[in-house]
Amino acid sequence: MKHSSSSSLCLLFLLALCSMACDLVQAQVLFQGFNWESWKTRGGWYNCLRVQVDDIAKAGVTHVWLPPPSHSVSPQGYMPGRLYDLDASKYGTAAELKALVEAFHERNIQCVADIVINHRCADKKDARGVYCVFEGGTPDGRLDWGPGMICSDDTQYSDGTGHRDTGEGFAAAPDVDHLNARVQRELSEWLNWLKSDVGFDGWRLDFAKGYSAAVARAYVESTSPSFVVAEIWNSLSYNGDGKPANNQDQCRQELVNWARAVGGPAMAFDFTTKGLLQAGVQGELWRLRDGAGKAAGMIGWMPEKAVTFVDNHDTGSTQKLWPFPSDKVMQGYAYILTHPGVPCIFYDHMFDWNLKQEIETLSAIRARNGIHAGSKLRILVADADAYVAVVDEKVMVKIGTRYDLGNVLVPSDFHPASHGKDYCVWEKGSLRVPAGRHL
Repeated sequence: MKHSSSSSLCLLFLLALCSMACDLVQAQVLFQGFNWESWKTRGGWYNCLRVQVDDIAKAGVTHVWLPPPSHSVSPQGYMPGRLYDLDASKYGTAAELKALVEAFHERNIQCVADIVINHRCADKKDARGVYCVFEGGTPDGRLDWGPGMICSDDTQYSDGTGHRDTGEGFAAAPDVDHLNARVQRELSEWLNWLKSDVGFDGWRLDFAKGYSAAVARAYVESTSPSFVVAEIWNSLSYNGDGKPANNQDQCRQELVNWARAVGGPAMAFDFTTKGLLQAGVQGELWRLRDGAGKAAGMIGWMPEKAVTFVDNHDTGSTQKLWPFPSDKVMQGYAYILTHPGVPCIFYDHMFDWNLKQEIETLSAIRARNGIHAGSKLRILVADADAYVAVVDEKVMVKIGTRYDLGNVLVPSDFHPASHGKDYCVWEKGSLRVPAGRHL
């Protein structure tokens, strides 16, 4: 009898641990730890960010996305050359990067490296006078390549002996031939070195449209990252009047197809949701519900593989290539931090825009109620000036300018948990609002 009781207790303990592990895997929050100008920071960006680790942890962040770590022709890191040369980064030294990664790990935050492998900048010219001779950044021959490692259809740089590009071209630098066995092997070795020597846990794949999903899958399988998210940038489909089309299925299907083809932990930034959300908060919130009553972005079809965001270093920051309306940013966070998908918080919004407290409050609501990438969404209202939804029957969120929503009722066991300009969030709990109270 005693043995049976002990076995039962052990079984219950193991089940509890498994449940906790599942929750930790599901309840992910990504934080982009830089912007387009971070490389200019006095004293080094890595050192600056290290001071803010505790604040980032308090916001419920589980993963931090760090900038490209290697030598680069452009100071932001997106024109990489000597991949093993981390001391040449404008963000700081290799030692400072390792110290930053260690500081995040001490707060149980995993570190995601920005991986730029679609293209690469050469150090030297060949006999033709073309920059196509690459240096790896080590005393040996690792990543020391010639023009044969460039895609054959990148005629500006290639000698014509490589394979054709498997994705979209990149005009500003040589396109790497990822079908070359040596290229795949040496890039995989470099990625695994970033894990073992620096301490990175996962990858953000820059310009992932530049190579096929099969190529991305090969790198994921050869490096076993715990977290992968790809930049598959599509900026919606538009009507003749310049407004987004009512149906964005083609855009989100591209994201779904990529995630399915790569498999494993691979996710994609939900550009469809970003575009529809920033159009929605400008008086078109009906866009957030599709014809089937689901969320209209990738999170409506494959939320477990969607990383939602308001802005990043490209769309916002000083580039502003596709910016979210600046006076409505908190409506965006009220949406992504209460909804399915893995939300990504942008550095600028949390630290430069003085939105830290509001973002922390929303993130705490998400954590407290166990909202995760696969949470169940029930949309109650999606009109021009109002959007209301319930998530996991625990959290209710409203965004939009309209205050009176008529017959939409706040359940009697829900209480206000966060509010700001044109948004409010309620959660189920012991504090009560008057029974049958209208929004």
